[in-house]
Amino acid sequence: MTGVYSSADFLAALPVDALVAFAVFARVGAMMMTAPAFGDYTLSPRIRLVIALGLSAVLAPAAASSFPPNVIDMNDGLAMPALLIGEIAVGLFLGLVARMLAAALNVAGQIIALQMGLSLAQIFDPGQAIQGAIVGGFLAVLGTTMIFATDLHHLLIAALRDSYFLFAPGGVAFSATGGVTGDMASAMIDSLSFAFSLGVRLAAPFIVFGLIFYAGAGVLNRLMPQAQVFFMLMPANLILGLLLLMLTTGLMMTVFLGAFEERLSVFIR
Repeated sequence: MTGVYSSADFLAALPVDALVAFAVFARVGAMMMTAPAFGDYTLSPRIRLVIALGLSAVLAPAAASSFPPNVIDMNDGLAMPALLIGEIAVGLFLGLVARMLAAALNVAGQIIALQMGLSLAQIFDPGQAIQGAIVGGFLAVLGTTMIFATDLHHLLIAALRDSYFLFAPGGVAFSATGGVTGDMASAMIDSLSFAFSLGVRLAAPFIVFGLIFYAGAGVLNRLMPQAQVFFMLMPANLILGLLLLMLTTGLMMTVFLGAFEERLSVFIR
């Protein structure tokens, strides 16, 4: 008995269930850290940890069948780090895709605030932990509330569950040839462009309103050069903008929730 054990002996002594549970927790924890609502900076890290541990305990028995028996080569000291890096990458990918979709509300809020003249009215955005337009903060909080009220957060959990069929453990390899990582990068780029497009479409009524309103204000300014037309019409711009926001908020949330469900349903079998 020399009392000296190699890393291979230590890994071989671990039960397989412990390895599976730890790998599942890596994927779940990475998604909980970046997903909207679950990964907000205002949410206590302890609460996020408890949620991640609970989901890991629920998903580990179902995900165990996705782990092949030789997913970790006990003679390779880099096998476990490679597995964990791949699991964390998949979790970050799912969480960031969902957060990009939620960021469409921030894009719409910034455009709406600019058209209403409220771009300088800043408020703390809990989703991004930065100062943002007050309309964007309102839409972000409302969108997060509606996701939970309509049970769409179940899609995040379902996508995490089915990710073990789309991205098998140990199958995410980082190479210059692309492969799975190339598909993930393409999906993230597509989600980012879709989120920006969705934000512009959500704010489309306000873009049209701003064009018409400021075109009319320009005509009045030409007719009355001595009057401060834009200063005089600022209260009307704010009142009409708030009225339009009141009328279109329900429609914006309906479109956003439909797009959120449609994009996340791609990751569900």
